[in-house]
Amino acid sequence: MSLTVRIPTTLRSLTAGESKVEITGVTVKDALDNLEVAYPGFSERILEDDGSLRRFVNIFLADDDIRFLQGLDTPITPGSTLSIVPAVAGG
Repeated sequence: MSLTVRIPTTLRSLTAGESKVEITGVTVKDALDNLEVAYPGFSERILEDDGSLRRFVNIFLADDDIRFLQGLDTPITPGSTLSIVPAVAGG
């Protein structure tokens, strides 16, 4: 299924400056795997070595944080929007 992935400014160097890319996938994990194939370098920045989502990276499917759905196994419906949002911290 095709979906739009919104790319944060900090990762746009991987997509030649594109803020949105079209990717396919049945689950969020599938979409992220396909994002890595199309634009190498994403996995190391958003996933841990064991394949889990990094602590300070949030992913939203539409307006829902996937951590409160089925995580990386969350199914994707056609035409969905996936947003990668790095957490912002400071002090």
